[in-house]
This record gives sequence, structure tokens and C-alpha cells, in this order.
Amino acid sequence: MKHAAAGALEALSDLLVNLRARTGLVEKRPGIFYVKGRAFLHFHEDRAGLFADLRQGGDWQRFPVNSSDERAELLDVIDRSARARD
Repeated sequence: MKHAAAGALEALSDLLVNLRARTGLVEKRPGIFYVKGRAFLHFHEDRAGLFADLRQGGDWQRFPVNSSDERAELLDVIDRSARARD
């Protein structure tokens, strides 16, 4: 599964706007976010669609982000993670 290219990131523009508005996330490259200097979130694309890889603890968890409901779920998980860090 390859990292999301520019076209795939464009399809996720609404999600990226929401992520960029969250404090604590630093977008080092388009669609690649860090927290406190550590890789936290990035996106992949393949024939099955678009996916987000989110670091939770020491492990990466994969989330589909093809629908508005899936994107809302990812944002919810990110917000819960941020509250746990604070």
C-alpha cells in the first residue's frame, strides 16, 4: 500500500482542514502529521480506497477514510488521543 499522492490528499481536503485546525498536530509534509516530534498520522491509498495510519501507543492502527462517517470516526479517535496526552 503506497502513501497517498497529491490527488488522494485532495480527495481528503475536508479531513485535512479539520486536522490542521487541531492544536498539537504538526504537518511536516502534506498529509503527514507529527505530535511532539514523533510521527502520528499519515495516509495511504490502494484499490480498496483511502486509509489513515494513526499511532496509538507504540502501534499503528489503520482506519478507512472513504466516507464522512469514517472521517468523523478518525477525528473522534484523534481527539480522544489528544485528551489522553493532556
